[in-house]
Amino acid sequence: MINHLIEKIKEDKANWERFQKIFNEKEIPSKTILLQEGDVAKHLHFVKKGCLRMWFNKDGKDITTQFFFEGQVVASIESFMTKQPSIFTLESIEPSAIVSISSEDFEQVLETYSELKEGFQQMLFQRFRNYSQLFLSRIKDTPKERYENLVKNHPEIIQRIPQHYIASYLGITPISLSRIRNRK
Repeated sequence: MINHLIEKIKEDKANWERFQKIFNEKEIPSKTILLQEGDVAKHLHFVKKGCLRMWFNKDGKDITTQFFFEGQVVASIESFMTKQPSIFTLESIEPSAIVSISSEDFEQVLETYSELKEGFQQMLFQRFRNYSQLFLSRIKDTPKERYENLVKNHPEIIQRIPQHYIASYLGITPISLSRIRNRK
């Protein structure tokens, strides 16, 4: 999405000069907090390289809700759109390269290029779909079924994410995950 967005703006020479400085590209090490739970999300991030995770704290334990890889857009969307404090923390898992844009600048880009709103709406729909699937899976599937679905539908998570984060995402302990993996 970020490459499409930047290319779209570059085509419009008059606006490229105005907008080219709004994209902040940076390299971040693993374990970098981009948004702390309780803070307002002021930036939308595009993952160029690496992996980020979104999580929240429940009684001293962090519960992972989503992973983001290359080509994906990440923010605490609810906070980003409503300007309310985030219920999530956003953190890098791997050394990552991201491109960030502030909420004010992003709004200006969408106002200038209304056709980009459809892509943003598709991203929102996909996030809603992911949340719904995770929610339903926690209700209807056994831990083993949740793990098997993850292996089948998102092998990149199994290959790149540490086991304790996968266990948190699946709603089980690392020991339970280890048992499930060893039964295969």
